[in-house]
Amino acid sequence: MRVPFNKLKSEFKRILLALNFGEDKAETCADTFAKNSRDGVYTHGLNRFPTFVEFVKEGLVKPDAEPTKEGAFGSLEQWNGNLGVGILNARFCMGRAIELAKENGIGCLAIKNTNHWMRAGTYGWQAAEAGMIGICFTNTIANLPPWGGLDPRLGNNPLVVAIPRSDGHVVLDMAISQYSVGKLNQYKSNHQELPLPGGYDNEGNLSTDAATILESKRLLPIGFWKGSGLSLVLDLLATVLSQGNSTAKITQSEKESAVSQVFICIKPDSSRHTANLIEEIINYTKTSRAEHEGGSIAYPGENTIRTREKSLKEGVLVDEKIWNKVCGL
Repeated sequence: MRVPFNKLKSEFKRILLALNFGEDKAETCADTFAKNSRDGVYTHGLNRFPTFVEFVKEGLVKPDAEPTKEGAFGSLEQWNGNLGVGILNARFCMGRAIELAKENGIGCLAIKNTNHWMRAGTYGWQAAEAGMIGICFTNTIANLPPWGGLDPRLGNNPLVVAIPRSDGHVVLDMAISQYSVGKLNQYKSNHQELPLPGGYDNEGNLSTDAATILESKRLLPIGFWKGSGLSLVLDLLATVLSQGNSTAKITQSEKESAVSQVFICIKPDSSRHTANLIEEIINYTKTSRAEHEGGSIAYPGENTIRTREKSLKEGVLVDEKIWNKVCGL
């Protein structure tokens, strides 16, 4: 089922206004949720919206809260999200990092006590569209066992790296688990097998069954032990730089709230030489033979643009059950 982008956005905005969001905040959040689904990240667009509404109603997300500055050192600033809306706090932080990078060549904001930012890549696109290299990451509730362990003690701690490019920005947006929890739930609800193993069953065997992996709570980290280590250091960086909550602390509440995040912007050289270097790397990568006949090599973000164009032309793909649920809110 497909729904026009503007219809999707207006439905989100209607609900947010009813939850006492101000006009501007409702507009920004509705636009972000709709764009996430438009770009094919359904797990953090329409599919996540009912959970977001629940968190607002439970008081875990405070629509009226504003971020406050708590410290600064050079190009690094520390902020408190005051349990505000994660989307709004993240947009503010990346915007401020962009300002600092314009002034100093680099800018970094670390924020504590914020909330889920939905699609991490949103803020990479924000940086790239401003002509900046963007790097951002967050910690999360524990949902990933450390390598060699059985119990979740690490977050999937999404990481984004964005590089601006005139013919389509390069935006890497990845969780540290092979498949994010949202993606596993999507495969589970659609009764689909994963293309590649995404975790373990209760007997310790690698599995492509999303429901089995979610039950065992043994998601597979990317790169095995390497992903486990990357998750740990991202949690360390987010916690130390923001002086906020670690994955260990967040997990104690059993609800993913009051997380810590980092936003970094770098002002790149805008010369023709730099642009040529970027094209050299992308063009060389694309010279690889495709694994399957008719296949092609895509850089991070390329398929997002294709999905975006299709969604705007044909309508945004939605899960009919979730869409009906949202329309009834």
